[in-house]
Amino acid sequence: MSSNSTPASTGEAFSMRKIIGPLVAIVVGIFMVILDGTAVNVALPKLQQEFKLLNLSLVQWTVIGYALAQAAVIPLAGWLSDRFGAKRIFLISVGLFTIGSVLCASANSVETLIAFRIVQGAGGGVVIPIAMAFIYRLSPPEKVGAVMGMMGIPILLGPALGPVVAGWLVEYHSWQWIFLINLPIGIIGIILGIRTLPNIQRQTVASLDTLGMILGPLAFAALVYGVSQGGVDPVTGESTWTNATTLIGSGIGIVALILFILVELNRQNPLLELRVFRSGNFTKGIIVQWISQIAMFGTMFMVPLFLQQAHGFSPLKTGLIMLPQALASGLFMPIGGKLSDRFGARPLVLAGMALTTVSALLLSNISADSGTAAVMLPLALLGAGMGLFMMPLNNHLIQSAPQNLVGRVTSLTNAAQQVMMSFAIAILTTLSATKMKDLMIETGKKEKDLELYASSFGYTFLILVGIAIVGGLLGLMLQKPKKVEGQEEGNAEVPMMVGH
Repeated sequence: MSSNSTPASTGEAFSMRKIIGPLVAIVVGIFMVILDGTAVNVALPKLQQEFKLLNLSLVQWTVIGYALAQAAVIPLAGWLSDRFGAKRIFLISVGLFTIGSVLCASANSVETLIAFRIVQGAGGGVVIPIAMAFIYRLSPPEKVGAVMGMMGIPILLGPALGPVVAGWLVEYHSWQWIFLINLPIGIIGIILGIRTLPNIQRQTVASLDTLGMILGPLAFAALVYGVSQGGVDPVTGESTWTNATTLIGSGIGIVALILFILVELNRQNPLLELRVFRSGNFTKGIIVQWISQIAMFGTMFMVPLFLQQAHGFSPLKTGLIMLPQALASGLFMPIGGKLSDRFGARPLVLAGMALTTVSALLLSNISADSGTAAVMLPLALLGAGMGLFMMPLNNHLIQSAPQNLVGRVTSLTNAAQQVMMSFAIAILTTLSATKMKDLMIETGKKEKDLELYASSFGYTFLILVGIAIVGGLLGLMLQKPKKVEGQEEGNAEVPMMVGH
């Protein structure tokens, strides 16, 4: 039976100087995975042209397949790292992602590209939850927020920089370079990891929860697929929420999720430890996280769509307009981390959600004659808000759970994030398209123009204002977690924790 000791709990915490090497190795791996996750979106029209496809429906599976693979493997991350060691699984995952990238660049058909993107997703899906648990265990107790803040920089920079890098590569080189660029980054990350990542003591775990292993990946992958298929048909403008693919995917996901929850709650050593929801503080924190993710991912999806559909901007120009968000995120992420060590997550969540609310409000007032500055300023505010509270909130969730469940908690939060991201994009796309249809009926216009685009997108961002306000109000309920020692592995019960 393992002692389940971590540096933070045994007084053997690494100094800040000693964790710089491991932190760099982890950041390189995270940045590569997240950058590539958004870069491919920009290349879809080019891929359609390259493979001589009539529409985007098939090539979109390069994105959907990647997301499904990630959603399927994330629930396994905690068990794998506990069983085989976080260092080994992290390096294997980065290696698999890098190999998948090279295979993608060599694809000679859209079908093989989709298959290789699934390989990429299987590797990339495990990287972030293991990295978060890794850093938390290595960090000095009084510096956890600051270190997590540093690690969070690539998590927010990647989605914003992805379109810029991909736009430049697609316009001036070729789509293959979106994947080939990962080869040197992956090799550097693996070398750094081998040299600097310590071997954290593995925990003695029971054999893999086979039923959970089947139901968990099935539930999250099916939910991501079902929700991603919901929205509005781009050709007919009709809702696709009642289509067979959406209903079947979502239905399978919901049934599998219910069965998964029932199975996991009755397992002594479950794949995902759902009993952490007994902590009122954890439950409130993860609901705030879900709301903030809807606001963040919704904005990051809707703004590029508006700039390219309404204004006809190129992918590169769109990416450059999104750059202030990335810069603000990178600036405020370390600040939020340091402040959370002193004041906890609540004040930072309140400040961050306030900035997010103002950002959405400014975007909701966008008009047909608004210049790029009218978009860049609220994006900078959004980046600052997310930078302030994103990692402190993650840290809050980890601290609200028993220490021996850190790996399982990060798997749980990351699996839920995949579902919430797909949900945000599908719902907001539906709202925007429905509003556009109503406006065309009201005005009698037969063609979409800049004014209609501005009005429909403005309406959608007004919805996000309400969502952000709800998130801020829930943030008022967060309390700084008490220090809870994790129980011995194999103990059937998780300590009952109540937010105070």
